[in-house]
Amino acid sequence: MRWRLSRHARRLLTLALAAMLLAVLNRRPELAGLAAPALLLLGMGRTGRGGRPRAALVAIRPSDRRLFEGEPAWIDLAVELPGEPDGGYDARWAFHPGRGIEPASATAVTAAAARFAFAAPRWGRRQAGTAELVLHDRWHLTEGQVSVTLPALDCYPRPGVQQETVVLSRLPNRLGEHPARVPGEGAEFAGVRDYVPGDRQRQINWPASTRRGRLMVNTFAAERSQDVVLLVDATTDVGQPGTSALDMGLRGAAAAARAYLSRRDRVGVITYQWGGARWLAPSLGRRQVYKIIDTMLHADATWVRGASFRRLPRAALPPGSLVVAFSPLLDQRFVEALRDMRERGFSLIVVDVLNVTPPRRWPDAWSATDRIARRIWAMDQHAIRFALRELGVPVVHWDGVAPLDLPLAPYTRRALVVR
Repeated sequence: MRWRLSRHARRLLTLALAAMLLAVLNRRPELAGLAAPALLLLGMGRTGRGGRPRAALVAIRPSDRRLFEGEPAWIDLAVELPGEPDGGYDARWAFHPGRGIEPASATAVTAAAARFAFAAPRWGRRQAGTAELVLHDRWHLTEGQVSVTLPALDCYPRPGVQQETVVLSRLPNRLGEHPARVPGEGAEFAGVRDYVPGDRQRQINWPASTRRGRLMVNTFAAERSQDVVLLVDATTDVGQPGTSALDMGLRGAAAAARAYLSRRDRVGVITYQWGGARWLAPSLGRRQVYKIIDTMLHADATWVRGASFRRLPRAALPPGSLVVAFSPLLDQRFVEALRDMRERGFSLIVVDVLNVTPPRRWPDAWSATDRIARRIWAMDQHAIRFALRELGVPVVHWDGVAPLDLPLAPYTRRALVVR
């Protein structure tokens, strides 16, 4: 706690000094009497100087350390002064938001506690800011000031909407919820077969047995799970902040992670950036959603030192896994990485999140050079997507507004054949 004279005390001191100066210059002692009330008040403040607290205990309680884009949040603060249980000081709070934090219009502030409401309009690791506490004594002659650093917050991308998932035709031998082509102990009916000793009696299909004259039993499809790797392209970020390609890629990956984890699939993530890649091995559970988003939050960095994309460990890309890539397909190296993964036998689906075109040089009209450059750029983008489709990689476009189920509908209605 740093203590100093308040504005009221400085005004009283100025008044006393001015009165004494006038009394000396004009040789009129009665003018010195004007300084007596001010000096008396300053003396009272000087007497109570020994009871000033040197420290303040401030309790900080945020509503949540994790929030989504645009979600309202708040931070509660309470102050306790050692040796001042009766509240002999008047408190005044001030909130200075950090970068990327928008304070709300209404804040509840009292003498001993305060609540500051705010929201983070864009994803990322955000510092909430600082809170400034100013204490005034009973006579408002001195003021103590202390600045408290508020905790850091993780603002997650607002996930898109995805209900259906893409299922591979060839699944690993692991218990899950997707019906496989092999018989097993699942719940989906697969057909009937002849009864063999050892079959359960409750599996007997009596209508089929009556028609054929021999015992027939029902067969069911086995239920399996799959490995899904979400690949986010963070090398290029084009578009307006909030609706850029990276924003939509992270929102789509968050929606896909929720959808596949709800089907008991093992989901991992790879964030491809300049200089390397960050990855998280596939796993299960609700906690995996937060781990995936925490890994994607590092995509805001401009340069990351890491291993090459083609040298990722086997745990990051399990054999036979489904890879769902979110990319604007503007980086040629990322496109080559997709081709390399397809040639290695991985099943890929590319979600194109490019929703902007090159801007014009002149705001009012297109020049001939701009039109030619725009046509060349459009042909190049069309050639990249055509080459991926020729390799057997589906490319769907997502505008970031509609649910992901719409562009992925041709591949969620039936199993994706593994070639």
